Amino acid sequence: MYKVAKLALTDFKIIFRDSSLKSFLFLPVILFVLIIWVVPNLVEKYDFLLPYLPLFLVVAVIENTQMFCFISSMVLIDEKETDVAKIYGVVPLSNVQFIVSRFLLPYFFTVGLNIVLFLVQPFYALDIGTVLIISFLAALVVPAYVLGINAIVENRLQGMVYIKAFNMLVLVPVAAFFVPDNIKHLFGIFPTHWIFQSVVAATQGLSIAWFSTIGFLFFTALIWGVSKLFIRVHFV
Repeated sequence: MYKVAKLALTDFKIIFRDSSLKSFLFLPVILFVLIIWVVPNLVEKYDFLLPYLPLFLVVAVIENTQMFCFISSMVLIDEKETDVAKIYGVVPLSNVQFIVSRFLLPYFFTVGLNIVLFLVQPFYALDIGTVLIISFLAALVVPAYVLGINAIVENRLQGMVYIKAFNMLVLVPVAAFFVPDNIKHLFGIFPTHWIFQSVVAATQGLSIAWFSTIGFLFFTALIWGVSKLFIRVHFV
């Protein structure tokens, strides 16, 4: 565990040595400003936006994950492009330990961001249990996203193209808010759909048990699958 924690900390420090990555640390600040001040002011002026408050919160939750989705993706892509990944392939860590080390801090940092977001957003009073479940679920986007990207790209140029595509894919389930209830779960083929539905159910005071359970199972299977593919291609 010590080796895992040490590599996790070393990996985290890379962000602060690369100015292009460090700039993305301001994304949550922008997001919090929008949710705490901008959106409430807009809703106060334009009351037709009131029914869309859950949608604003949903997008904020998923966008909180995008900081480390981008940062971790670019770090791993750069390591592969510069052959540093080959060195990691011979370090005394198992494949599982390596993956855990790379996502330990990004995952819990993202969990923390969404916990704070839920606590400071002025729209809904959510119980802490619900907040924790959704925050831990939403943060699973980070390893799924990053492992998926790095399992299929070879260099930074490809990485930027796929990152843009993945950024759109994670938000596709937003469309479920604009279709009849009897077909909205067709968007369930996208894992983020279950995060979105959990958030909406929470804002309506409903149970999130069903949506969050599917979400955790979906992400667990997805991460397991892309991890195997990532391990097969990243260290060669």
